[in-house]
Amino acid sequence: MKKKVFALLLCGLPLMINAQDAFDVLQMSQTELRGTSRFQSMAGAFGALGGDLSTLTQNPAGIGVYRNSDLGITFGLDLNSYQSNGNKVNETKFNVNNVGYVGAIRLDSESVPNLNFGFTYNRLYSYNRHYKGGVSNIANSMSNFIADEFVNMQGYNADDLYWTDDYYPYDYAPWSAVTTFDMPTKTSGYVGIINPWEDGWMHGLFDEGTTGSAFYDVEERGHADEYNIAFGGNFANKLYFGLDFGILDLDYTSYQYYDEKLNNPYIMADDEDLFDSPITNEGTKANWGMYNYLHTKGTGVNFKLGLIWRPTQALRVGAAFHTPTYYDMRDTYYQDAYLEGYKDGSMLYDAYKESNEGYNYNYSYTISTPWRFIGSVAGVIGTKGLLSMDYEYVANQTMRFGDDRGNNDPEVTDNVKNYLQPSHIIRIGGEYRVTPNFSLRAGYSYKTSQVKKGVDDYSFSGVDPLFIDGAEKNYEIPTVTTNPAYQYDNTVQNITCGLGYRHKAFYADLAYVHKMRNSVYNAFSNVLVTDAHGIVYEAPNVGADVKDRNNSISLTLGVRF
Repeated sequence: MKKKVFALLLCGLPLMINAQDAFDVLQMSQTELRGTSRFQSMAGAFGALGGDLSTLTQNPAGIGVYRNSDLGITFGLDLNSYQSNGNKVNETKFNVNNVGYVGAIRLDSESVPNLNFGFTYNRLYSYNRHYKGGVSNIANSMSNFIADEFVNMQGYNADDLYWTDDYYPYDYAPWSAVTTFDMPTKTSGYVGIINPWEDGWMHGLFDEGTTGSAFYDVEERGHADEYNIAFGGNFANKLYFGLDFGILDLDYTSYQYYDEKLNNPYIMADDEDLFDSPITNEGTKANWGMYNYLHTKGTGVNFKLGLIWRPTQALRVGAAFHTPTYYDMRDTYYQDAYLEGYKDGSMLYDAYKESNEGYNYNYSYTISTPWRFIGSVAGVIGTKGLLSMDYEYVANQTMRFGDDRGNNDPEVTDNVKNYLQPSHIIRIGGEYRVTPNFSLRAGYSYKTSQVKKGVDDYSFSGVDPLFIDGAEKNYEIPTVTTNPAYQYDNTVQNITCGLGYRHKAFYADLAYVHKMRNSVYNAFSNVLVTDAHGIVYEAPNVGADVKDRNNSISLTLGVRF
């Protein structure tokens, strides 16, 4: 009882240096092609056009283009397909992408013809994704990563990982190390997925002569929504301006399972005492796995300002700046692990353990997302058509993480600069008015990788693995406290098309978007390991490519009056 009461008291203490790091903050900073159907059907290339409810989240100067009030709602149906290592998962999701109102106030003035205000809800990002797969002939084990990175490299030893009734010696040791050590078995003994070897040095299950395979199953759920309050107008129908205040709501949940099946692993010969039991790999097998749960809730604010200049009737130029979104976040997470050990075909033990004695752990912190700049140009072709292009610069390297009082963490700041780079987004869209009532639309967008080349590349043959070109290289990837896994997007493309119908005050738009996203999943990081004898060597990770091939259909209904 005393142990459980003490565990509850400790839920208010920071048990790790960070709850989030560079790749976790990146995950919370994503946006995608969402909004009204007209906006989506032209791939979001609206920065110089305006006159659409979605422009409040992109270039708020677009609100100044309005001459009439606008009220609309957009429904969406996502048909998603995820593939990884030969496994395919299909999902269907219904959502509301956009709801908005713009009020146009006409002024009896040639210099300032109108001033407008607007309110919109816009889905910025859907986290819904589910992928899984297997990796055969693995060259390393997550158990070795946990032992090396979370214990040996951090200066901990076995004594730091015990939980006893009368003291709490974790001293900020990562939960993954605690969970995989000192695991109770059904025979009332104790074993470990990580175990002490010579001189107290911790070691995983994988070493010379060990072979095996791994399996991963990742399910993500949630959304990032933005509520916009905007104000704008125009000067002499030449220069349009807009200001926007955004309030964001983020809700993200991750369920991740990882397991390994190992032949000739280095396991304990029995389960009586962690230090007295010998380690063996003769005729052994091991099945072990880890489950991680993470729920993140956040609220944030940002500001946007924009301009659109129309030097001639046929040409429009736009520019917009987005401040970072400043989030207050709260994580809830949990982990458990199991181990089955076999020798000569017979089971030696079956062990199971939960992090934090089975209690969910909570951590509050702050992040700021990248600032963004959007430059746009559009050409109007008579009364029939238009072409538009946007370029967006996303300063991923400027993201920040801080404690719940907003104090920035310099270690995470350095990691963000080391791992991440700016991403560039190009959007091209066009519209052709077939009749006064019907329009055809199409577009394309491309987003570059947010991660520096080489972060996952450990090819140090012939060079000092710690130094390249005279600079220290250490791309070990810190992650959420209980979960060594991380993921990121390489490239994202959207191919779009759509139809539009106008009749008096009523309008209806239909859009189709084909999204192609190529991502990388890593169960844990590549690391450079220094063993108990001071020898530095490379420990590879277990990873896989993930391909999203998603199709979405959206319908916007609205009135202008």
